[in-house]
Amino acid sequence: MKLYIKYMVSLRCKLMVKSELKKLGLHFTNIELGLVEIEETISQEQMEKLKSNLAVSGLELLDDRKSILVDKIKNVIIEMIHYSDEILKVNYSDYISEKLGYDYTYLSNLFSEVRGITIQHFIINHKIEKAKELILYDELNLTEIAYRLNYSSVSHLSNQFKKVTGQRPSFYKKIGQKRKSNLENL
Repeated sequence: MKLYIKYMVSLRCKLMVKSELKKLGLHFTNIELGLVEIEETISQEQMEKLKSNLAVSGLELLDDRKSILVDKIKNVIIEMIHYSDEILKVNYSDYISEKLGYDYTYLSNLFSEVRGITIQHFIINHKIEKAKELILYDELNLTEIAYRLNYSSVSHLSNQFKKVTGQRPSFYKKIGQKRKSNLENL
């Protein structure tokens, strides 16, 4: 049986879900971001208990078809940007469509209808969050970050960065250096 879980976006979330399943005596065969496959058929009582236990941790069990698909779209994007080290050789739209087995136009319209934001804006926001993280870690230069996040150039990354955050990437670099210097002075 497959269960879809909203807001399950990190390894910590996976551990939390594993723990809750164990408490209920349920055995899983697979746990991915947003998806759990369990061996047993879950009773209504177990379902309600799982739902309330997950809610305490900020997670939500999904049962609406549209919400489940939108959550799958979000998880593909989050995994693609935050957890994959491979550089995509295809368009994001093709990747998402291929990964989920639906026409991209359908996915895009559904996502916009349910979330009130386009898939493209969702991707941009996550790419900028990842860029901020990489800038603060100070392990890659802007050219390498732009390449890793599939930007055509550093200026394209910088322009989107400023549009989303209101600041240039150099501002975040200074914050990271200041933070690092403060830690060294402790």
